[in-house]
Amino acid sequence: MVKVFLLLALLFSFSAAETKNIHKDSLNSENLLTEKIKSFIGEAAFKKDKAYIDIIFSPKKDYYISDGRVDSVKVIQTLKENGVLNLFFKEPREINISFKTDGPPLFFVKIMSDSLQNIGYYKYVTKESNLKISEFTWQISLTSEYAADPLILSQELKKSGCEIIDVIKESETDWTYIVDMQKAKLDTKILEEGEELELKRSLYSYWLDVSKIKKLRISSSRRNNWYPYIAYYDKSLKLLRVIKKDAKRARITLDMKENTYYIKISDIYTLKNIKDALILTPIGTRETLPKQ
Repeated sequence: MVKVFLLLALLFSFSAAETKNIHKDSLNSENLLTEKIKSFIGEAAFKKDKAYIDIIFSPKKDYYISDGRVDSVKVIQTLKENGVLNLFFKEPREINISFKTDGPPLFFVKIMSDSLQNIGYYKYVTKESNLKISEFTWQISLTSEYAADPLILSQELKKSGCEIIDVIKESETDWTYIVDMQKAKLDTKILEEGEELELKRSLYSYWLDVSKIKKLRISSSRRNNWYPYIAYYDKSLKLLRVIKKDAKRARITLDMKENTYYIKISDIYTLKNIKDALILTPIGTRETLPKQ
């Protein structure tokens, strides 16, 4: 009888401990979300609007990703849509933004630069770039009347196959973005055989995805004084080779080899030499290039 009693007591203690751990894990999970919300809007605003926040963030489980992390972008979206998050300042201020990834640094900076430009951030200064083992950090500063909108930046990065997996607000003017580059690609035109493309005058170099073609013929308008500069890159934006022609050219044909995924078309002197269009004619079809 004593043995039975001890066994029942032991089973009850295990059950109680398991229930306690589940409750503890649930509280820890809720605390993660609570702390993330507080970091975005501040302790005072959280206390003031706590009842409202409990409503708009129900059910809380919807704000977690499968691996247990808080979905920072979704949290910010909910706060913005419900008028709880303010990203504007009373006057222009200096903002510091850090971007972190475990992907190729050059490729990352190119994607981030294009994305920032596309959402209206042109005038920024690189404060620091740092590679530690497998983590690369790129920090910029700029002057603005509002903090960078994480939602708009997230949507822009998705065009390049990148995903913001965490947003950390250090202060009103200091933000950090953790970016996943596993499916990264340049958000640029993919050239295919039979589809001629006209590149109009631009202040910036032309980037193109050439992974599907064998050759590319470039014809320059008579109004141009084009001195070709062509750079070849692999899928991770590693530079493979460069062609420079110190002579005006009306036409040039390029071979796509060495696992070339992207090319950059420019002028060795100035893009002002391209007064009119460049006509691109893709030739031949390549098999899908191997993953790198």
